[in-house]
Amino acid sequence: MATADTGRTVRVEYNDSVVRAFLIATLVWGVVGLSLGVLVATQLSFWQANFGIEWLTFGRLRPLHTNAAIFAFVGNSMFAGIYHSSQRLLKTRLGSDGLSWIHFWGWQIIIVCAALTIPLGFTQSKEYAELIWPIDLMVALIWVVFAVNFFMTVAKRNEPNLYVALWFYIATIVTIPVLYIVNNLQLPTGALHSYSIFGGVQDALVQWWYGHNAVGFFLTTPILGLMYYYLPKAAGRPVYSYRLSIVHFWALIFVYIWAGPHHLLYTALPDWAQSLGMVFSLMLWAPSWGGMLNGLLTLRGAWDKLRTDPVIKFFIAAVTFYGMSTFEGPLLSIKTVSSLGHYTDWIIGHVHGGTLGWNGFMAAGVSYWLIPRLWNTKLYNEKWADAHFWIGLFGILLYVGSMWISGVNMGLYWRALDADGFLQYPDFVEGLISAGVLWKMRLVGGSFYLVGFLLMVANLTLTMQKGKFQSTVVEVPAMPKLQTVSSWALIKGKPVVFSLGVIVAAALFAVSSPVTFALPITFGAVLTVAAILYAGAEKREGGSWHQLLEGKPLAFTILSLVAILIGGIAELVPTIVIDKKAPAVAMADSTGVVPAADVQVVESRFLQQPYSPLELEGRDVYISEGCYNCHSQMIRPFRHETLRYGEYSRASEFRYDHPFQWGSKRTGPDLHRVGGKYPNLWHYQHLMDPRSTSQGSNMPVYAWLKTRKVDFTKTRGKMIAMRKLGVPYTDEDIADCQDVAKSQGTLIASDLQANAVTIEPDCKMVAVIAYLQRLGRGPQPVALEQAAAPEATPATPETPEIPAEPAAPVDVPADGEADGATQNGAGDLGQLVGGR
Repeated sequence: MATADTGRTVRVEYNDSVVRAFLIATLVWGVVGLSLGVLVATQLSFWQANFGIEWLTFGRLRPLHTNAAIFAFVGNSMFAGIYHSSQRLLKTRLGSDGLSWIHFWGWQIIIVCAALTIPLGFTQSKEYAELIWPIDLMVALIWVVFAVNFFMTVAKRNEPNLYVALWFYIATIVTIPVLYIVNNLQLPTGALHSYSIFGGVQDALVQWWYGHNAVGFFLTTPILGLMYYYLPKAAGRPVYSYRLSIVHFWALIFVYIWAGPHHLLYTALPDWAQSLGMVFSLMLWAPSWGGMLNGLLTLRGAWDKLRTDPVIKFFIAAVTFYGMSTFEGPLLSIKTVSSLGHYTDWIIGHVHGGTLGWNGFMAAGVSYWLIPRLWNTKLYNEKWADAHFWIGLFGILLYVGSMWISGVNMGLYWRALDADGFLQYPDFVEGLISAGVLWKMRLVGGSFYLVGFLLMVANLTLTMQKGKFQSTVVEVPAMPKLQTVSSWALIKGKPVVFSLGVIVAAALFAVSSPVTFALPITFGAVLTVAAILYAGAEKREGGSWHQLLEGKPLAFTILSLVAILIGGIAELVPTIVIDKKAPAVAMADSTGVVPAADVQVVESRFLQQPYSPLELEGRDVYISEGCYNCHSQMIRPFRHETLRYGEYSRASEFRYDHPFQWGSKRTGPDLHRVGGKYPNLWHYQHLMDPRSTSQGSNMPVYAWLKTRKVDFTKTRGKMIAMRKLGVPYTDEDIADCQDVAKSQGTLIASDLQANAVTIEPDCKMVAVIAYLQRLGRGPQPVALEQAAAPEATPATPETPEIPAEPAAPVDVPADGEADGATQNGAGDLGQLVGGR
């Protein structure tokens, strides 16, 4: 805390020019991101909107839309709010004007690079982390610039204590680099291509540890910081509860980091990690709703402003959507609920409720509040702002409501069984058709939201033209002298010791036996009571422990970093250190015993073997086209899924998948066991015209894959990189990779030629067919002498050893992907010869 000061003041001119730049970028990129959203929603309802152009397909534009909405729209809004509010809260100018502008222009260059590379098919295929490795380096560099600039501002502050909004900014600044760097550890194979150093289950866990916490620490914590600053400013009221702010902050950042595995329930992820993610997700209810209530109750005594002030309308609606999203998220993390909602439109509705309602409305409220003040004028037209609010609110409700209904309908449709215990609706496309009206409602809702946003852009543009921009100049009290309390003394203070003790007690409880479980519970309860008594009796000269901590930014930052690292290390390290070469776990029989004779059988069936050179190239094409946006490769252990797709997926089947391709949405069926179900001709026809094999499909046409060639000169480098990551390619495999790839391509081309299809063996379509035919099957040997002759008839491989559920024969399903045919076993294996 501060001692008395002499009353000396200093003159401060805030750097509002960079705030203005970020605000304008927010409006521009908001239009771009929302327009892309409307386009991809149109493509889902009308496949013709893909226009037959490869860089305009849904698979490529959907990740561009998410990146534009998150990093371009919300990101620029976040930076504008942080730079504006931090200067006022710290009563000083930004640390460096140069770094501020490097940050601004660097971020815009990153966005432009993303806008160029993602539609061209350059992607890492990880949700919210699609950017290729050179852009990842740019993101890391610019974030360091942002962090240095922020902490330089803190260092020269004229305000002794850090206000609550700054706590959330600090948590964002230190957590995002940890998440982004770990998830984007890549081994480059070229200037625009790389492979994740993690594979299979490890990659899935790391990705959703990042993916969930990117939402938490990019779309939540910084926006909460903006809420804690701008909502009280707009309402003219102080924050409802300082104590609740403390609990909200520390509980949120500690608990949030553990919840990522709830995205992987009923997958091949170890069950302990799934349960851990579910438990911590449920715990998130408390701190999240604590923050929501703190925001809403801040308006006590000023609720009349809700009728007249459009800024208050946006803020209160945003906080309400935050509460709804943070209720729905833990609800969806419950295993039973997840089994119904996962892979469906329910998840889409959940995500957009948070993004459009919480992030979008907060960005609108901040823009409406800031721009008139920076341009020294009144808002051009308050009625337009009111109209924007109601149009946007209607759009969100229509969007989210239609996706909730569609999602529940999809989940029930997929799991419906008839009286004999078999699929009642084996045709996947039938479910898509039933959702058609709801998808069009989603499109209408998104369009309304875009119209409202365009109205805001017009309103704020006219406001800027009416006023005159001028940076704020103020006289502030000079920084007073602070009490000499060391950062180390605060870090090792009793509250930290109590907290670590409770964490240790919880860890001991997790590993305790039914006999000893009471001991850690008792230990934790005693520590909790002691902490409460200490907090009540604490009396310090200069304030409480936390008030002293607020005056020590270094100690505050270190403790914030420790809080998020505990969960990350505890979840990731046990899974990452597992040897990917470890044998598969055999299944127990009905008595719970694993028969020794079955161990080798299980290993041979479910132990993944390396992809052949052509299959590896085909997998890269699959990733480049964004197929993971619509297709999963993870069959959950439910009867309705094994009937529809085949044997449920095992962890050992993905050990060489860099990156993993489990997906998170099924607009098309799961593909993990599609290999061998259909002949090569079927796949060719499906890629050339999906409607020819799957009446009613909304899949884009991929005819250009027939004319685009695979660059086999890069295959050797890719296989070398894969070997460094643990894939057991031999020197001979790598040396012969081009010959083997062309040989396997020739076999597929020969088979298609026998069906009156002329195709080059080195085109991308052949590579994709090779990859699809490999999924869920082991490699088959390829004889180079046999493959050399185009007229040779390739031998039919053995039927895969994966058994299917028995059922009555059915026709080839109309969805054209791979669902009902599973009930017939392996289906028509065609003439494919996979592997090396």
